Amino acid sequence: MKLLRYGEPGNERPGLIDADGVIRDLSEHVPDFAGAALDPATLARLAALDPKALPAIAGTPRLGPCVSGTGKFICIGLNYSDHAAETGATVPPEPIIFMKATSAIVGPDDDVLIPRGSEKTDWEVELGVVIGKTAKYVSEADALDYVAGYCVVNDVSERAFQTERSGQWTKGKSCDSFGPTGPWLVTKDEVPDPQDLKMWLKVNGETVQDGSTRTMVYGVAFLVSYLSRFMSLRPGDIISTGTPPGVGMGMKPPRYLKAGDVIELGIEGLGTQKQNVRPDA
Repeated sequence: MKLLRYGEPGNERPGLIDADGVIRDLSEHVPDFAGAALDPATLARLAALDPKALPAIAGTPRLGPCVSGTGKFICIGLNYSDHAAETGATVPPEPIIFMKATSAIVGPDDDVLIPRGSEKTDWEVELGVVIGKTAKYVSEADALDYVAGYCVVNDVSERAFQTERSGQWTKGKSCDSFGPTGPWLVTKDEVPDPQDLKMWLKVNGETVQDGSTRTMVYGVAFLVSYLSRFMSLRPGDIISTGTPPGVGMGMKPPRYLKAGDVIELGIEGLGTQKQNVRPDA
């Protein structure tokens, strides 16, 4: 299934995309895609519904983040060998973990806001992993049993805030609008191999990232198992798994986003995003 949330910010309703690309309303069957709604049993119940029997939504409503009630937005740094090389970094012996504030989460086509004082706002297409049931001390062999599905994430980053202002990376990753998520939560049955997905990102029509999850150093199953050793993963938590090469920081000379730019990105089978870039108020 391709699950989504549509409507104005704060008032999104749950839905799905049917085989013809029509949005179908699910609000009579589930209150939202959060918490228990992401449990395997609930997803199985929704999968048994006839999409054609659900109310069709006319037009092209705004799409919100594909999950709600996210408690943790966990990101993995330098998790692509070719991206580590372009930034001059070495592949870490264990995953680099940092948090992105959940207040950064926006819809897939909402504007990206350049924060006040920023000169180095950057882009990163990433595979997002959405947790479906509580995971604690899970084995790598069982880890995917705890995944509800996958989505596209743009891990927008302010590099000066991240690396030049001392302290942790979080403040360069958490500005408002720095977490476009969606358009869909694609349930894991539609993604047989999360380690073989093409991914891309364009700025003003120019392809700057053209990669694949094949070059991920630490795969999805390993990451879910690894993270569950240090914290419980709850339904709705998002793991953003790192980016392939082609970020602005790695260009020679470096290139960063400016007001008026347009970002387009996508992952094979998971949909696309498009964001206009403007200054924050």
